[in-house]
Amino acid sequence: MKTLGTQIATFLASRDAKRNLATLVKFLAALAALIAVYSVLFHVIMDRVEGRQFSWFTGLYWTLTVMSTLGFGDITFTSDVGRLFSVVVLLSGIVLLLIMMPFMFIHNFYAPWLEARIRARAPRAVPPTVSDHVLIAAWDMIAPALIVKLNRHSIPYYVLEPDPEKATRLHLEGYSVLHARPDAREDWEAARAGSARLVFANDDDPDNTNITLTVREVTPRTPIVALANHLDSVDILELSGATQVVALGHLLGEFLAHRVNVQGTAAYVIGAFRDQLIAELPVQGTPLAGKRIRESRLRDRTGVSIVGVWERGRLLPVHPNRLLDSKSVPLVMGTQEQIDELNRLFSHHRTATTPVLVIGGGRVGSAATRKLRQDGVWVHLLERDPALRGPLEQVPDRLIIGDAADRNALLDAGLDRAPAVVLTARDDAVNIYLAVYCRRLRPDIRIVSRITHERNLEAIVRAGADFVLGEASLGSEIVFSRVLGREMVILGEGMELFYQPVPEQIAEQSLAECGIGAKTGLTVIAIEENGAVITNPSAGDRLHAGARLIMIGSPAQRQEFARRFLPPR
Repeated sequence: MKTLGTQIATFLASRDAKRNLATLVKFLAALAALIAVYSVLFHVIMDRVEGRQFSWFTGLYWTLTVMSTLGFGDITFTSDVGRLFSVVVLLSGIVLLLIMMPFMFIHNFYAPWLEARIRARAPRAVPPTVSDHVLIAAWDMIAPALIVKLNRHSIPYYVLEPDPEKATRLHLEGYSVLHARPDAREDWEAARAGSARLVFANDDDPDNTNITLTVREVTPRTPIVALANHLDSVDILELSGATQVVALGHLLGEFLAHRVNVQGTAAYVIGAFRDQLIAELPVQGTPLAGKRIRESRLRDRTGVSIVGVWERGRLLPVHPNRLLDSKSVPLVMGTQEQIDELNRLFSHHRTATTPVLVIGGGRVGSAATRKLRQDGVWVHLLERDPALRGPLEQVPDRLIIGDAADRNALLDAGLDRAPAVVLTARDDAVNIYLAVYCRRLRPDIRIVSRITHERNLEAIVRAGADFVLGEASLGSEIVFSRVLGREMVILGEGMELFYQPVPEQIAEQSLAECGIGAKTGLTVIAIEENGAVITNPSAGDRLHAGARLIMIGSPAQRQEFARRFLPPR
């Protein structure tokens, strides 16, 4: 740890500090000259006007006591000229000593020195004992969501931040941050990129290209996951050395299109665990509507197990007597053969005879439209900006230029007939507003929405959205799946699949006895033990030490699980 003298010496070595110090020295020199002039004038007035003699040191003493407003009163003028001079000295002392001098000292020395000390708090290198870490090239909306996942698995990470003030702020908030430049080779070497588990290039496309090339100068082996804002940048980033390039806006549009649930297949696979696939089975248009889960007999007929039910944007636990309505979307789990059997059983019931409505023709909206058309679904696209008419003309089956807040524009776009609407505005407030509007005009329509900030999830679900997904959740899950080397599972905004070793507190208890679902709201979809996976376990299945629980739930439910069943860290 540096001593105070060393810190000051280091600070004064900078160019800005030298300039500030020169300004402060000039002020002090001017102040000293003025004090000398006042001391001389004191002698002149005392000698020639009042006829009294004092030493030169007394003149300096009087000047300082008057300018500092101490005013001991042991030496005073008796003439009007002397008293007028005293007033001038007093007023100038108030301005220079009590106002200007503290300001100049704080502005030119103390504040910059304190700021330099604060900036120095963010480390500039990864400790040599750290390896197998994740390096995040920038702080964006994906980084916090990814960091939460990394912390849960005790995987070290570091965010590279070139702004010293922002780096220090994040460091003081508890994040692992390096004050480093993502385009500097020596900073990537200091970040130990060669021994990292993964590098995440999450800046804009030109910067990500530079980051990828710079990292490849340091290490040819470390995997690099790079984001691409434009599809044209994918090839460039791959040629630069990126291991995986993610066109996040395009991918988000495709995931939203999948969740429209009017395509020709019954079940849409959203992930996998070992040989078990996780899929969503929309009830609308199938004979399952109006039946209870026990009456569906899906396990007997196809072998798949229902492990959860989506209703109005919320994942509900499985109960044999739960009623499936036309808006329910059961979450099923089974092998590839079982999912194929499920599709053969219900695919002929899945037809869309009217166009789906997509609102917003940006990157996400156009990607969703293209994906729906590839799947054979008719699409109407409603876009507000007339300037996009040309680029979007061939994307949907029909393009409507108009404001989605206008009822006539929505009806002209086919809202009154559409089986589903996809909201793709970047502004969450707009999507919330449109969800309320569409739900009021069409209570039976399926609403699939994009979201930018996770804090707005509850609001848009209350507004009527049936499925919500954002770039932060999607991006963090893509990177995290790559970090763990497992299949990606995208359940929806605010919900995730995770693995948890059986806590000692509930070992050898049955699922019913420990009450995980009742106490936390989590859904246990499987138990892994000795390489075998038991899907959709019954209430009587016992949890043995060394086994792993595969559960679905929100971060809040996971925190409640940790509070009830895990020892405090």
